[in-house]
Amino acid sequence: MNFRMGLRSWTAALLLGMLPAWPALAEKADKDKPTHIEANRMSSDDARRLSIFEGSVVLTKGTVVVHADRIVVRQDADGYQFATATGKPVRFRQKGDPKDGKEGLWTDGEALRVEIDDRNERVELFERARVTRDQDVVNGDYIFLDQRTEFFSVSAAKGAAPSATGGRVRAVIQPKAKPEASTPPAR
Repeated sequence: MNFRMGLRSWTAALLLGMLPAWPALAEKADKDKPTHIEANRMSSDDARRLSIFEGSVVLTKGTVVVHADRIVVRQDADGYQFATATGKPVRFRQKGDPKDGKEGLWTDGEALRVEIDDRNERVELFERARVTRDQDVVNGDYIFLDQRTEFFSVSAAKGAAPSATGGRVRAVIQPKAKPEASTPPAR
């Protein structure tokens, strides 16, 4: 019995270490935070470096929170993680890094499938994808985020039946407040 409990603890610690840092979703400080995960079921194949979490999965790492029906995590020989989250939909929320002395903005997103590539610092959202940052919203069937270059692109499905986006990319970009002009000192 002690051996089984020890094995379960070791396996749980290994799995937590294998979970992705969700690099393109999190503020840089999140990378060093512990990962917490809850699920109804979990299985692990050490030989294939593969872990599967199923049933109301909730992953939390720093400011990142991901809700999915299923998350599959695999690790390559160099220790990089690749994760695929599926759900109806997968939802995530994260806080970005502070910029220009202002607090970081919150980003919310959802899609039926989200793939995270820790090695290349990329995130892809597939099918009914939506990302909201501050008050700006983009919708499409595919959203690609590259953390290294801070580049993202949104596409409509090509050759597929119209989806919730009607086969078009949609964006709502709110006007930004103009910085207040400094007034010259009174003489």
